[in-house]
Amino acid sequence: MAIEGIPQTMLAAQLVQYDKPYEIREVPTPNSLSAHDMLIRVAVASLCHTDGMVTAGIFKTSLPCTASHEGAGTVAALGSNVNEFHIGDRVLCGLAYGRCGMCADCTGPEESTQYCTKSGEYVVVDAREANLLPGNLSFQSAAPLACAGTTIWSGIVRAELKPGEWLAIVGAGGGLGHLGVQMAKAQGLNVIGIDTRDEGLAFSTSCGAHTIDARNGKESVVAQVQALTGGAGVDATVNVSDANSAAGLSAAVTKMHGRMVQIAQPPEVSIPFAELVFRDVRVVGSLTSSRGEAQKMLQLVAKHNIKVHTVPFDGLAEIQKCVELAHSGKLVGKGVILIDKEAVENDEKSDNVTI
Repeated sequence: MAIEGIPQTMLAAQLVQYDKPYEIREVPTPNSLSAHDMLIRVAVASLCHTDGMVTAGIFKTSLPCTASHEGAGTVAALGSNVNEFHIGDRVLCGLAYGRCGMCADCTGPEESTQYCTKSGEYVVVDAREANLLPGNLSFQSAAPLACAGTTIWSGIVRAELKPGEWLAIVGAGGGLGHLGVQMAKAQGLNVIGIDTRDEGLAFSTSCGAHTIDARNGKESVVAQVQALTGGAGVDATVNVSDANSAAGLSAAVTKMHGRMVQIAQPPEVSIPFAELVFRDVRVVGSLTSSRGEAQKMLQLVAKHNIKVHTVPFDGLAEIQKCVELAHSGKLVGKGVILIDKEAVENDEKSDNVTI
């Protein structure tokens, strides 16, 4: 169907050459929608670690490629088969687009649907993957949840822990880690945050974790974890650090027969065989959440007033400053780009929006 009342062009920050800065370009606004599509006027977008991997050419992504797959905004137009959303709804933009609906992942357990290999990232949003935002959640807080939030939430779900058990997060002081600490604590878990940066350790502590400095070495970290957990180690560990030694450290702090969830995406995941074989640590990979799991995450964030720490940049012209801060190692939380200033200002004025 054709879209009426929408400007024919829009601005986009696009990667035109690998390892080069984004260019602000005028591009055509999508001029038609498939039956399940929604066109979203993006209010806030944030940059993900994966954006850096795209920029480096690791995924051999087709160019030009528009930056960011984390965003929140307002529904501007609807496809003919979209019934559960309305023009003006505030939504979290789901990452998956155009799942086939027929493969084993799509027809299996709901929490595995996001692994459909026939889907791609959105240009316009697939209504079957989007979520309504809770009334108390701002666009600025919501944008990082579209990928960072769903990613760390998926790791915590796959850790399969019960209230009172122990979870370690390696890389706890970053954009994913600080969300994971709060999400885990909201579910009654005891959380240990492991990091190598002074800023990250302080940030993890402020979010409620017991913190341990990984710069003291593996033996020291393991000893401190065991002291906190009565000698056994944590029941599960989620690794969001792509440092060479992070996966091995994650396995080492996990108790015998425990579970280590690998989220980080280094070129190679290296774990000493003694951790896997002699101690029977179970390693599970995790990518992101399904729509249903994302809805549970949003409910948890809203109910427990989980704070998404953002560093805002004003408009697309500021995107390179955001990239440089992220690469400096000094970024605390998530860098976000404020695109629709009117929507952001309306959030700030609303009595309902609290986080």
